[in-house]
Amino acid sequence: MFKPSREQARQLFFDTWRKYRQREILSGIETIALEVILLHPEYHHILDDAERYLDKDYLPEMGDINPFLHMSMHVAIKEQLSINQPIGICERFARLQKNSGDEHAAAHQMMECLAEMIWQAQRTQSAPDATIYFECLDRRLNSISQ
Repeated sequence: MFKPSREQARQLFFDTWRKYRQREILSGIETIALEVILLHPEYHHILDDAERYLDKDYLPEMGDINPFLHMSMHVAIKEQLSINQPIGICERFARLQKNSGDEHAAAHQMMECLAEMIWQAQRTQSAPDATIYFECLDRRLNSISQ
């Protein structure tokens, strides 16, 4: 499994944005990253200033939202959906999208569940468990259905 450093993950977004603006050819992962970047114009000014934001810390306790974490989670979800891994994720996403009427809103709901799974894995120092992910998604789907 590829585990980029914080700097490498951020650099992907800076490089993708620069290449897009200069009309350069993008790699496969950069194409996915660009789709996410274009959904988030509120982050474009950050991507225009790599020198200032490459090493910036975002502190949740100060109310900061980490734009790189947010966009990385979008990329992860797009990758999961492209190969239906974990198996069943596409069906759940389709149902979330149908209920919300919006692909981006559905992705944000998935993101909250993905974050819960990752947080649980970190807390217990174990591998991410798709059961936790799916239970969270199923709770959301069930609450919408009722």
